[in-house]
Amino acid sequence: MSELKILGISGSLRADSYNSALLRAAQKFAPSGVAVEIYEGLRDVPLYDQDLDAPERRPAAAQELRERIKAADGVLLVTPEFNYSIPGVLKNAIDWASTDWTRTEGVPLLHKPVAITGAAPTNFGSVRAQLALRQVFVCIEADVVVKPEVIVFQAHERFDEGGNLTDETTRGLLQDLLTALAGKVTSRSATAA
Repeated sequence: MSELKILGISGSLRADSYNSALLRAAQKFAPSGVAVEIYEGLRDVPLYDQDLDAPERRPAAAQELRERIKAADGVLLVTPEFNYSIPGVLKNAIDWASTDWTRTEGVPLLHKPVAITGAAPTNFGSVRAQLALRQVFVCIEADVVVKPEVIVFQAHERFDEGGNLTDETTRGLLQDLLTALAGKVTSRSATAA
């Protein structure tokens, strides 16, 4: 079997983001047979506008995001928590990737295997943002990994000054999450065959 391609998206634009560091750790410590490709274009995706959400009018950055999600075997979302919920930039990206008004292209996130994690320096980590994302994915009908739930709380204690994940427990949970995501991809492929 060929290597599974997972598209990783950090919901934070901040240069020293714990979530982007967690995504880099997922890439570095991915289990055998899983490759995490980090999406770097979130900052370029314009605000969602349904008037532009058609193949001939869609902004290039939004179209590229859709194509990258379609091409991936699965998606790993790493989210901070803003105001007890999902950061606007991440919700915006999901909005662009969850439509097909023309009924000609397919919905990139429909039935797509998705895993969610996140980090924050608080005692609750990104638990509320992850719950909000799970609710969004019920509507979209993405195939979300239910367990393990990986909520990296007190993130400032789990990374060194260079942004490297130093906590072994978190590393193991992250690997378990990617293994569960790979399992969803594999079972979906077997069902489709």
